Amino acid sequence: MSLQHNCGQKIRIPVFFLLIFLPLSNPGRAQTAVRIDPAKGGMGWLTHPYQPRAVPPINLSNSSRLDSLVRAGNLYVSAQDVVALAIENNIDVEVQRYGPLLAREVLKRAQSGGALRGVGAPLAAGPQSVSLQGVTVNAGGAAGTSGAGVSSGGGIVTQLGPGIPALDPSISAFTNFQHLSIPQSNTVLTGTTALVQDLRTYQAQYQQNWVFGLSATLSYASQYTKVNSQFFSLNPYTSGQLDLQITQNLLQGFGSAVNGRNIRVQKNNLKVTDLQFKSQLITTVSAVLNLYWDLVAFVQDVHAREQGLQTAQQLLDDNKKQVQIGSLAEIEVTRAESQLYAAKQDLIISQTNMAQQETVLKNALSRSGVASLELADVHVIPLDKIEVPQNDDTKPLDELVAEALNKRVEIEQGRTNIDSNKLNLVGIKNSLKPSLQAFAELTNNGLTGDLTAFGASQGGVPYLAGGYGNLLAQIARRNFPNYSAGFSLNIPIRNRAAQSDYVTSLIEIRQNELNLQKSVSQVRVDVQNAVIGLRQARARYDAAVQARVLAQQTLEADQKKFQLGAAAPFQVVQDQRDFATSQSSEVQAMANYTHARIAFDQALGDTLEVNNVSVAEALAGRAGGKSATGVER
Repeated sequence: MSLQHNCGQKIRIPVFFLLIFLPLSNPGRAQTAVRIDPAKGGMGWLTHPYQPRAVPPINLSNSSRLDSLVRAGNLYVSAQDVVALAIENNIDVEVQRYGPLLAREVLKRAQSGGALRGVGAPLAAGPQSVSLQGVTVNAGGAAGTSGAGVSSGGGIVTQLGPGIPALDPSISAFTNFQHLSIPQSNTVLTGTTALVQDLRTYQAQYQQNWVFGLSATLSYASQYTKVNSQFFSLNPYTSGQLDLQITQNLLQGFGSAVNGRNIRVQKNNLKVTDLQFKSQLITTVSAVLNLYWDLVAFVQDVHAREQGLQTAQQLLDDNKKQVQIGSLAEIEVTRAESQLYAAKQDLIISQTNMAQQETVLKNALSRSGVASLELADVHVIPLDKIEVPQNDDTKPLDELVAEALNKRVEIEQGRTNIDSNKLNLVGIKNSLKPSLQAFAELTNNGLTGDLTAFGASQGGVPYLAGGYGNLLAQIARRNFPNYSAGFSLNIPIRNRAAQSDYVTSLIEIRQNELNLQKSVSQVRVDVQNAVIGLRQARARYDAAVQARVLAQQTLEADQKKFQLGAAAPFQVVQDQRDFATSQSSEVQAMANYTHARIAFDQALGDTLEVNNVSVAEALAGRAGGKSATGVER
């Protein structure tokens, strides 16, 4: 492999060197993906559960696409480029990329038996244009719609009902060393006035709970004892026991549906978090498209204002010539100058709107905003022109509503959250039951030690003499077993808290079902209004085109009459104003149509599909495909 040098000389670079160097040449791109890094060091899998994992610092570097679209101090972008840059660089989208990671960590917490946490950031309304005449944009960025947002986190978090046991097993160990000096009131029993004991205690325990309500504890303990009394058969001696305790909930806290409800709810919350990201994506894409098409309209308006200024300048020059030859009164020069300065003012306002719109758009497409030196002085050059199609091929209203109900984010979120509330209701209902537990305990005991002279004279404990192996053998043979079993019943009188929690949660579900129905009805309203808005935008555009054509024809006719002396100069001035106004109205009508079309796509839930946006690719921080400028997306 080789690279061609500017002077024609070839420089040969090994392929493996390039493979190492290229990822390091752009560290901003290497850290684009939002992720959680695993724990490092230690003793591998054995110590990783006890080491912190790392989340890389935020990445404020823009994607390479932004640099590739800047040429000679101008940022040349198409509508597809704007969508791709927003997906890769918009901070609101980047914030929501952390949502699925947070939800998965909460799921891990739920799988361990921990309580759910409310995580996630609320949706951010998309940026708005300098001017959006004729279009109503709600806080969610959806033109002409309402209720399209997803709340912060978007999931269900509740801790009512029976407590969920810890599902991660645990191991504990205990060691204790003691020296005791105990004065004795009866020396006949101990043979000494002060009983001195040296104790060494060791204990290990394994505990685990299961999701269906079973709890088990296996523990082993041994104690070494040495005393200064001669009246012990074994001295020093070691006692030990292996103990198994099992407890099973039979009413309250019984079953995986009760103890595993947080896991099921959080799995639903994972879906809601994905919907949260998708909703932010729709909001941001729609917002930047509105910004882009408004910029296109501002550019066209500037061109129209420049033409109006040229026309006003031409009229002023013609009037001055006619005043010089005495065929026109000087007052007409004043009128023409007034029209010229009015045209200049309109041009300055239009140029100001365009410059401000560029700033808003650049801020939405860059992580560092306009603070970036490479973007501060860059002018945005849109490559598209607003084209209104001959007709809008829309399906019947019922088909559009059915399509929207299948695609709108808030409908799917509402259904998922109702399902989560019903999962929680299982646990809340279970708390109405009394607490009934069955328990059993099995213990194997052992004792061993050095046989004393007193013990030998008694002749009753030779089988206890021995070392630690003798103790373990006794426990294994179950020479000294203990057994116990029983039931524990706890019945709360009146049970008002559980009754209240259940009915309250049931009422909340009924309210959520009504709100879902309200959202379904609102979808129909949104779709119908979007269709009406699209039709009105087209009608407004058609009327604006006709008005501009008629104003242009009137101006041209009066200019010819004026040149022939058959029309008054002030009429031409008025025609120029009317024509400039009609041009501005046509441009605004074109922009209004683009907003209506974007709102129509939002109402149907088609924004991402229409703009060829993949949620999976957007979540990874990239936009696929190829833009109109030929840059890989």
